[in-house]
Amino acid sequence: MIANKILTLSWIILLFLKLTYGYYVVVEAHTEECFFEKLTSGTKLLLTFEVVEGGFLDIDVKITGPDQKEVYHGERESSGKTTFSAHMDGNYTLCFNNKMSTMTPKTIMFSMEVADKPKLELGTETGSDNVTARHSKLEELIAELSGTLTNVKHEQEFMEVRDRIHRSINENTNSRVVMWSCFEAFILLAMSFGQVYYLRRFFEVRRLI
Repeated sequence: MIANKILTLSWIILLFLKLTYGYYVVVEAHTEECFFEKLTSGTKLLLTFEVVEGGFLDIDVKITGPDQKEVYHGERESSGKTTFSAHMDGNYTLCFNNKMSTMTPKTIMFSMEVADKPKLELGTETGSDNVTARHSKLEELIAELSGTLTNVKHEQEFMEVRDRIHRSINENTNSRVVMWSCFEAFILLAMSFGQVYYLRRFFEVRRLI
C-alpha cells in the first residue's frame, strides 16, 4: 500500500518536472547575442541570469514574442529572474545587449525552464468532488514544491559560480601581493647595497685626499 502511494506520488512529480536549459555565453563589446525558444500558447518560461565576469557586471536584457511584442526588458542588470506565459505560439527571442560597453566583454550564465501545464486525469469518478478537490490541492502543492526545488538548484549553481569567481580573484590578488612584496624587497636590497657602495666610495676618496 505504501509502495503504491510512493509510486503514484513519484509519477505525479515527474509530470511536473520542467525542461531546463543552462548556458554560458560571452557577449563582446558593442555586440548583442540572441537566443530563440519555441513555445506554445499558455506555456510558462522561467529565465534566470547572472553576469559572472566583465566590467561592472551589468547587461541589457530583452525578451520579445513572435509578434515583436516586448515581454521583458531590463537595463544594466547584474542578475535577475522573470517568469512569463506565452501569449501565442511561435519563437520567443531572448537578447543580451552589451553595446554600452566600450571594450569589455561580459560572461553571462543563464538558464531557461520550460514548464508545460500538466494534464492529470485523477478523480474522474462521477460525483467525487471531494476526491477531485484533494487531487487539485495535491497538484498545486507538488507544483509549488517543484518550483522551489528548481530555484534552490539554480541558487546553488549561481553560488558555485560566485565561489569560483571570488576564489580566482583572491588567488590573483594574492599572487600580485606576493610579486609586489618581492619587488619591494629587491628595491630595498638594491638601495641598501647602493648606499653602502656610495658611502664606501665617498670615504675612499676622502682618505686619498
